[in-house]
Amino acid sequence: MKRIGLILFSLLVLSQVATAQKYGYVDTQFILENIPEYGDAQAQLNKLSEQWQQEIEEKFALLDKKQREFDAEAILLPEEIKASRIKEIDDLRFQAMDLQKRRFGVGGDLFQKREELIKPIQDRIFDAIQQVAVEGGYAFVFDKANQSNLLYADPKFDLSKRVLIKMGIKVANN
Repeated sequence: MKRIGLILFSLLVLSQVATAQKYGYVDTQFILENIPEYGDAQAQLNKLSEQWQQEIEEKFALLDKKQREFDAEAILLPEEIKASRIKEIDDLRFQAMDLQKRRFGVGGDLFQKREELIKPIQDRIFDAIQQVAVEGGYAFVFDKANQSNLLYADPKFDLSKRVLIKMGIKVANN
């Protein structure tokens, strides 16, 4: 009998502890949109991306031009010239694809530049979220941005504005 009483008491205590946990959420997209440096960094990334894309398109256009010229003249060319043109076209193709990979591939220039510009901002956001969570006694803080699994969120538990304030960013009260 004592054992059943102890088990029931333990369950009651555990249920009280579980219900005492506080939950909150943030919208990192909203936070990012309210950080001026993020907009500047995103604009810089977009500009670099466009420049690099144009550079790659020029390489592929040259490749296409050389391929069309070769296709038009191939019948008339001696074998050694054909072989050298094919090698030239293959080299151009390799250079264009390599440039594309270096600029936009995993670990490429765009990835590295994004790390350089965006990661410090994300780190500041994460630190502010942690501070708000600790100060507010939140056991869990979820992110509702970017296709999260958060199906419903009561606005009174949105910590996004508190995070921005913690970062020293003024937010309109709307």
